[in-house]
Amino acid sequence: MPDIDLIHEDAHLLVLNKPPGLLCVPGRGDDKQDCLSARAMRRWPDALVVHRLDMATSGLVLMARGAAMQRALGDAFAERRMHKRYEAIVDGALPVQDEWSVIDAPLMADWPRRPLQKVDPAGKPSLTRWRALSSASNAKAEATHLLLEPLTGRSHQLRVHLLSIGHPILGDALYGNADVQARAPRLMLHASELSFVHPVTQQALCLRSPPGFFGASFTARP
Repeated sequence: MPDIDLIHEDAHLLVLNKPPGLLCVPGRGDDKQDCLSARAMRRWPDALVVHRLDMATSGLVLMARGAAMQRALGDAFAERRMHKRYEAIVDGALPVQDEWSVIDAPLMADWPRRPLQKVDPAGKPSLTRWRALSSASNAKAEATHLLLEPLTGRSHQLRVHLLSIGHPILGDALYGNADVQARAPRLMLHASELSFVHPVTQQALCLRSPPGFFGASFTARP
């Protein structure tokens, strides 16, 4: 099927590469019924959602084939036996180094501005590891390529955590200001790696998908 980028398939699970701008599950309204899960079910009728990516985020999505596998994979996520890695391009310069840094900032819903999230001491504990791979700059703007590992799974966690340290993701229409949004044609966030032990075969799987946004043009601030 040309509308599905298949990374891995077996009798028990699927790993698909979601493009940016596509929902993981149907939304409200007839115009929001096209989504990754609906496309998958046309080819694999037993495909079930295990986790989701934001509509604007691209990258690897794991789906179960059948309810028993959905429960097993859901338990693996809940018990943090799924290793997830993302890549992002953020505003500003961050030091390029081999060591990982940690953002420890509790998150909760920003109720007056739903579905936005915010850092709040009363929120749920939220942890993100990050490491800068490279940076680029010109006379008007700087940007940094990051590796990201969410150690918890809060809504919009990576986007809000990076905003909280002063480095929003380029192209972020929810959390970036007008300049940040204008510097990229899409949200520069991609789920690039997913590693776990297969619940049935006990094989260690490590699936990778390189981000497709390095060919995009990043514009400087006006």
